[in-house]
Formats: sequence, structure tokens, C-alpha cells
Amino acid sequence: MLLIETPRLGFRHFTLSDAPAVLEFSSDPLVTKYTGDAGNVQTLDDAKNVITQVWFSDYEKYGFGRYAIVHKKDNKVIGFCGLKFLEEKQLPDLGYRLLPQYWGQGLGMEAAKACLEYGFETLKLPKVIAMAMPDNSGSLSILANLGFTNLGTDLYQGHQVVNFEITKRLHSA
Repeated sequence: MLLIETPRLGFRHFTLSDAPAVLEFSSDPLVTKYTGDAGNVQTLDDAKNVITQVWFSDYEKYGFGRYAIVHKKDNKVIGFCGLKFLEEKQLPDLGYRLLPQYWGQGLGMEAAKACLEYGFETLKLPKVIAMAMPDNSGSLSILANLGFTNLGTDLYQGHQVVNFEITKRLHSA
């Protein structure tokens, strides 16, 4: 069942049958270059563990999480996008990943915008944060274009990141 739909993408909860797709995008060094968790998913079992231990857990605990992005034209899971509640920041974080063959088509922006709107309109979240590594020009551009405010850089889990936030009031303007 799709939770969110755009002209080219559908978003749904991950299932265990998505493990091969999760392995594909989570083990691709181009995809994980700016994620801070490169090398964490190397096997099908690793992918299943992320699905069950992280995403299923987030859906159950918070009512939201990272969602499987289904490319409608291919009917293929090509990455994830969604909001993850970060306990240490007490705020939801917008995050996304796409397979490299889908880059440069505006799909990252389409996905991020749809999930952000879902967070504000459906989940009624007052504020969303995001983080991107300073060299990740694609994500920095997406977040700026969505209207996020750049809060500067600091360390997060041992990685230098640019911090962003957006509130429902600003987003709706």
C-alpha cells in the first residue's frame, strides 16, 4: 500500500522482500559516500537486519520512518526517503538515498519534497531537521531548494555535517 505518491514515485513501508534492493543501494559506494554508514550493509542478512531492526522498529515506535521509494515506470525499489526520529536530537530527520542510475532526474527533490509535505500535512510535525556532509552538493542543493535553513556545521556520529531545519510555518509560506 502506497503512503505517498508523486507523478513518478510511490512510497511504502519496507518489507523483508525488499532486502535485495536494500542491499543494492546500501552497498553501493557511490550511494553511501556521504551517508556516514558506508560498509554497514554488505550481505542480504545485513539488509534484512536494517529492515527489521531499524525501519520496522521506527514504524512501530514512531509511526513513521524511512520508506521504500518505488520508481513507477520500472516498478522497482530504487532507494529510500522519509523521516527518522533521532532520539539524541528529539526531532525527525529527513533522509534519502537513490541508486546512481536515477540521479540527475530530479527524483531526489521529488522524493524529499513529498516526504517533507507528508511529515507536515499528515504527521503534523512542527519541525524537521536534515543533515548533509559539506561535500554532498546534491543534498545541499535539495535542502536549500526545499527552504531549509542552514544552521552551520558540526560533528554528528564522527562526521562533519551541515545542519538544517525547517518548520511547518516556513514550509507553508
